[in-house]
Amino acid sequence: MTTTYALLLRGINVSGHRKLPMAGLRELLEGLGHRDVRTYLQSGNAVFTTDGPDSEAALAAAVGQAVEERFGFACDCLVRDAAYLAAVADACPFPAAGLEGKQLHAVYYSAPVTPDRFASVAPEAFAPEAFALGDRVMYLYTPDGLGRSKLAEAVMRPSLTKGLVATARNWNTVRKLVELTAATAA
Repeated sequence: MTTTYALLLRGINVSGHRKLPMAGLRELLEGLGHRDVRTYLQSGNAVFTTDGPDSEAALAAAVGQAVEERFGFACDCLVRDAAYLAAVADACPFPAAGLEGKQLHAVYYSAPVTPDRFASVAPEAFAPEAFALGDRVMYLYTPDGLGRSKLAEAVMRPSLTKGLVATARNWNTVRKLVELTAATAA
């Protein structure tokens, strides 16, 4: 069975650290036997198809190991299939169509997250910023952008994300990854 996936690498090509050329990432994915490989932007987003019963976690582990072997640094990876990405976009509780991409983010997690994990964060203290949880995702509304967001700082504290891989994408990237995985899957 052929499945289309998006690869989300955490912390790549940001602030001059952990440089990973997208051409090298495409070669790496092809070397792992994946097809229809495309990258999006320079921040560690890729789309690929593959055959077989491998789980998202197994695919992410294989990519992470290959990145470390080829580029010399460890890299957190998440892999999500096309159906999941579309479901996340469709389930957004915020009016995504009326917002700029920088105002809305999806923070993808390696495992399910529950409200009790974030119980120490008082949402009303950060208004008009807001967050909502979904299936292994947090929707994060930051009207002034993620870089200025006090709420983002609060919900991404290491004490709250302990034991998880978490990586954020702005809504423009969320939509583009849905588009790319849908086109490749078709």
